Formats: sequence, structure tokens, C-alpha cells
Amino acid sequence: MLQEIIEFYVTDIGMHVWLEQEDCIILSHGNLLLGFCHRETPEVDGMITFFYPTKEDVDAMYGMLDHIATSRPALNEKYQIYQFFAQDPEGRVLEFQAFMHPIEPIGF
Repeated sequence: MLQEIIEFYVTDIGMHVWLEQEDCIILSHGNLLLGFCHRETPEVDGMITFFYPTKEDVDAMYGMLDHIATSRPALNEKYQIYQFFAQDPEGRVLEFQAFMHPIEPIGF
């Protein structure tokens, strides 16, 4: 499902194609790079976390992705994050979060 998965991450999540290879495409989002390759049985275990600067940014993503969300945005008091979860077309768990406390800046 390489083309479908790339279209999802570019169109719905807002990532950009960084590098195209014969059977692999690497996408970027700020300082995050994700590589997807054509395989007979894709690896779908694990979770991909997208970090956003504010709670409002997380809410905006939820507004765009509520059709694939598996939870509603909520405060996780244990980790002091605001988050919701969704799934990509191949079943990977996606987390969209904002820290609710000061953190060191990262490059975007």
C-alpha cells in the first residue's frame, strides 16, 4: 500500500516527500523523518507520535482526522500532555500530542 500510505501522510497529516528511492519513500515533518518501503508484509507494530506546539494544534488535527481517531483529545495528567490517538491505513497507532509544561525547543 505504498502509494496509499504516502498519500495519507502527505495529504492528511501534512508531511512532505524528502527522498524518493526505488521502493522506499522518506517523508519529513519538522525534524521527523519517516521511511516507508514496499514490502509483502509491512511492519505495523509500534506507535508514531506527532508533536505539536499547542493544545489548539492538537484539536485542529483532531478536527481533520476525527474519522480515523480511536480516542478524543484529552489531558493525560501522568505525562502532562494533551493527546488523541488514531490509526493510519495500515493499522499503525498514531499519537498527536502537545506538552502542557515547558520543554526545550526543537527544530521545525
